[in-house]
Amino acid sequence: MNVSLILIVIMGVLFACGVYAMLERSLTRVLIGFLLLGNAANLLLLVVMGQPGLAPFYGAEGETSDPLPQALTLTAIVITFAVSAFLLALIYRSWQLGQADTVTDDEADIAVRRRGAATEETMDDEAEFDTDDATTDFVGVDTAPITVLGSRDVPGLVDDAPADRPIRRPRDGGDDS
Repeated sequence: MNVSLILIVIMGVLFACGVYAMLERSLTRVLIGFLLLGNAANLLLLVVMGQPGLAPFYGAEGETSDPLPQALTLTAIVITFAVSAFLLALIYRSWQLGQADTVTDDEADIAVRRRGAATEETMDDEAEFDTDDATTDFVGVDTAPITVLGSRDVPGLVDDAPADRPIRRPRDGGDDS
């Protein structure tokens, strides 16, 4: 299989530029980065596709192309288009509301940034003193979050679900025949 080195280099550059652009705070740059990543994924599928061949129809003789990378490429194009339309709508709405497409920090991010090293050390010290009393196995009846009800617990409940073990029903003293 002979893959063009130029396609591989272009694909690597598109992936790198796309990731770099998506790490920015500007939504427009995030959109451009996502478009670059989509095109790089399409090139990856083109490289994976291998040698071109005949159309994969029933009864075709000779080397046929693999239809799976073609279907994946079409799916990648549709997904890229849909997410790009969504990002464009977000950019447009952000521009309408604030005359900018930059994502700003919210109050929780600012509070986390202001938290000092002493608070971080205190949280680490508290984590070391935790005991192993808490369990997530829910073995006991008192700690189980789910109660399984049967026909003997609720009078109107009909419990006729199939079971792995035979069900013993109380006899009412009558004949079984």
